[in-house]
Amino acid sequence: MPFIHTRVNVPLSKESEQLIKKRYGKAIQLLPGKSESWLMLQFDEKCRMWFKGIDSEPVAYVEVKLFGRGNNAAYSRLTETITQILHEELNIEPDHVYIKYEETAYWGWNGSNF
Repeated sequence: MPFIHTRVNVPLSKESEQLIKKRYGKAIQLLPGKSESWLMLQFDEKCRMWFKGIDSEPVAYVEVKLFGRGNNAAYSRLTETITQILHEELNIEPDHVYIKYEETAYWGWNGSNF
């Protein structure tokens, strides 16, 4: 039950969104027990964002939320992969991307909780 919320301050074309969606679907498998079949995504484009006191450079803030726990090695690989995806698809430099991981023991779906 992973959820990835990506906020960027650049335009996001439908084509870029589809490419990122596809690549995130493969990348989520870096976390043990996670797959695209349970992945939910949200994209916010053209957000008003400042980084290092500047608002004129491409930046991204990504939140990865999941049911259960991950591990440091898997999170490191996913961070590297998400950063690479955003660089290749949206030209956002790796040092202009923040990624936050959030784990939860409770996750609701289909009227009940896991």
